[in-house]
Amino acid sequence: MDLAPTGLGQRRGAFDPQRLSKGRVHVAAKPGTAKTDCLSKATLAQQRQPMGSLTVTVRVPGSTSNLGPGFDTLGLAVRLYNTVSVRRIAGRGIELVAPLTEADRQRAQHMALEAARRFFRTVGHKPFGLEIRLDGEVPVGRGLGASATLRVGVVAGLNELTRAGLSRQQWLELVTGLEGHPDNASPAIWGGFTVSSCVGRSVRCLRFRVSPRLKIVVLIPPFAINTEQARRLLPATVSRADAVLNLNRAALISAALATGQYTALRGMFQDRVHQPYRQRLIPCLWRVIRAGERAGALGGFLSGSGSSVICLTVQNAEAVARAMHRHLPEAQVKILTADNTGAVVVGKGSA
Repeated sequence: MDLAPTGLGQRRGAFDPQRLSKGRVHVAAKPGTAKTDCLSKATLAQQRQPMGSLTVTVRVPGSTSNLGPGFDTLGLAVRLYNTVSVRRIAGRGIELVAPLTEADRQRAQHMALEAARRFFRTVGHKPFGLEIRLDGEVPVGRGLGASATLRVGVVAGLNELTRAGLSRQQWLELVTGLEGHPDNASPAIWGGFTVSSCVGRSVRCLRFRVSPRLKIVVLIPPFAINTEQARRLLPATVSRADAVLNLNRAALISAALATGQYTALRGMFQDRVHQPYRQRLIPCLWRVIRAGERAGALGGFLSGSGSSVICLTVQNAEAVARAMHRHLPEAQVKILTADNTGAVVVGKGSA
């Protein structure tokens, strides 16, 4: 789910993005505010500009997924951002400018190209060349949704450039088709805490605001984890007892976060579906989590497929961060809060 080969490309049969339903509506905890039909003179002038003269910049939050037992379902947007700038250029290829290693840059370019092609097919627009600039704070291969920030940024930027008018729900269905699962795409687009699933031919997402009093303490190791490699470690089947435990814990986490009863999260991040099998990639996982809990955290979990480890807390965030850091001193530690906005266009102007 980070800037690595598509983690669930093999599972796309479960959700066919070619059947993108243009009439689907996102169901949120609170209804959004409709945009006004009145356009300023500046906006009208900007719309009259040829597409080639515009650069659209989109800010997209990073995210953590699974939250322990909520495998491929739960997501939480964090105040750690990437920006994606999209500009039309001559030809039909893509030029990606990004501060990445050559291997990561090639994978990111492939993702951007795939996202652009899917967008053009979805809206029926003739493809054109693109310069895409990726920058920001979300690290690659750390389980913080870097791939979703790129894909969402490309789709949202092209939506502005082409004036296609896709809704956020349509962004979600398109990006989910690329990611293979909605657990990072949903919070990247909508912000907040999200519960998502592919239901028939569409993606259903419930989104809830998260209070800034809930602190997200993120330990970011100096090493990356490949999503495909992490997926290959998982068993093909699990026992009924393990499935029941995960369903139980995921339901309680969802209720606690949706209602703001954060202290009810204590002890709820137990998981038997993916974390025990991925621990071999992050040997310090349980030591880091237990240290955070002893310092006052409500609980902790592997962020996505890793390598980051997260503890949630409503008290003593600095102490939790220090305790986690002691077990992996070469890692970075950040104390964050949830992003409740999601992807936004932050710039649109002449090149």
